[in-house]
Amino acid sequence: MSDLPRKAVTRTAKLAALPLGFAGRATWGLGKRIGGKSAELVGRELQQRTAEQLFKVLGELKGGAMKFGQAMSVFESALPEEVAGPYRAALTKLQEAAPPMPTRTVHSVLAERLGEDWHDLFLEFEDKPAAAASIGQVHRAVWHDGREVAVKVQYPGAGEALLSDLNQLSRFARLLGPLIPGMDIKPLIAELRDRVSEELDYALEAQAQRAHAEEFADDPDVLVPAVVHQCEQVLVTEWIDGIPLSEVITDGTQEQRDRAGQLLARFLFSGPSRTGLLHADPHPGNFRLLPEDPEDAETTEAAEAAEGSGGKGGWRLGVLDFGTVDRLPGGLPATIGDSLRMTLDGDAEAVYDLLREEGFVKESIELDPDAVLDYLLPIIEPAQADEFTFTRGWMRSQAARIADPRSPAHQLGKQLNLPPAYLLIHRVTLSTIGVLCQLGATVRLRDELEEWLPGFVLDDDEPLTEEDSAAGA
Repeated sequence: MSDLPRKAVTRTAKLAALPLGFAGRATWGLGKRIGGKSAELVGRELQQRTAEQLFKVLGELKGGAMKFGQAMSVFESALPEEVAGPYRAALTKLQEAAPPMPTRTVHSVLAERLGEDWHDLFLEFEDKPAAAASIGQVHRAVWHDGREVAVKVQYPGAGEALLSDLNQLSRFARLLGPLIPGMDIKPLIAELRDRVSEELDYALEAQAQRAHAEEFADDPDVLVPAVVHQCEQVLVTEWIDGIPLSEVITDGTQEQRDRAGQLLARFLFSGPSRTGLLHADPHPGNFRLLPEDPEDAETTEAAEAAEGSGGKGGWRLGVLDFGTVDRLPGGLPATIGDSLRMTLDGDAEAVYDLLREEGFVKESIELDPDAVLDYLLPIIEPAQADEFTFTRGWMRSQAARIADPRSPAHQLGKQLNLPPAYLLIHRVTLSTIGVLCQLGATVRLRDELEEWLPGFVLDDDEPLTEEDSAAGA
């Protein structure tokens, strides 16, 4: 399929066929069990076949369906290895590519938005897209001043397609739940739907990217390409080369994995503090691992030697696609840092009081503070050690602990609430952890939290809260 299917009936028919396919496979599975196969083995085969069909349809449709697929793909680490293995390629493929729209459509959009003489703006323009995603595709080109640029062109009808897909997907979200244990699919789809209008607005995206490019202009670790030109349905930014994070996940060296993981964590926590914005689409297709600029190498080496940091350096993180951001003028909420610090200190009562105050525990519900602490501690294990190795096994164990209806963690988790203000922060954090587990990276996460997360470290001159005073008593 080479064009974006925009007719609602066509897209709805494809999506509506998914639950029918799921039901058909369930019947097939029952037949297999009657024939003597074990429930566990049949379950794995069902899950594999379901995922294969799901991601095939999502990849063809682009729009909201593919956006949902990309959001889910970073949670692949939570799947059992024997299930995840056979279709991991299908998941990661969604992170980097999709069927392109025809050249005539691209030229039509450029002529409409940049003028009939749009060719004059470029010294070169490659008709074959360099990348394709959920609402647009990117073409490599050379701007009239000689700069290499990325030209992002929005698919015609992308807005209608996004909303139609997500509305349809929400109708059978329950059926998709078993694909990712421990994850509630319906709020994810609802939140993606809420972000549609922002992601379609390239003016907002350009604004967010400019803010990041300016703030990180001289940063030795992170590179954000500058915005060159923006108009409706077209965004032109500087081009950056590098290794896509999806390739680092599949073929990278351990040094590359560790460095990418460290920089990803650094960008996640430093971005809101430095720009007042949270990059909210952390799937691997939006990041590149870049060789360090030779001119900066000596400076970096000298700085690391002076600090005794032992940092590996040698690579920078290139960050793309600022279409989805969370606006946090004060940076990440101090509540997150406060609750993390108190949890690590083992102060169950203080953590419980803070969670209740912020709405994570509703007034109508009474929970055991020690049980809440027991629920949280395994999740924040990466923040306890000086360095932590993120693995798919660790991710799967967390997902299984929360998903198992027989476990206390599952029963308690059902009673907790996620306030709307924290919804996107929560999803971005989980997604980033999912990518770190895909990388298998060893990361000094605590260093990044101490440096960038408000409330995680008490300043010497900061007055103690009542909870802190009680904890130190």
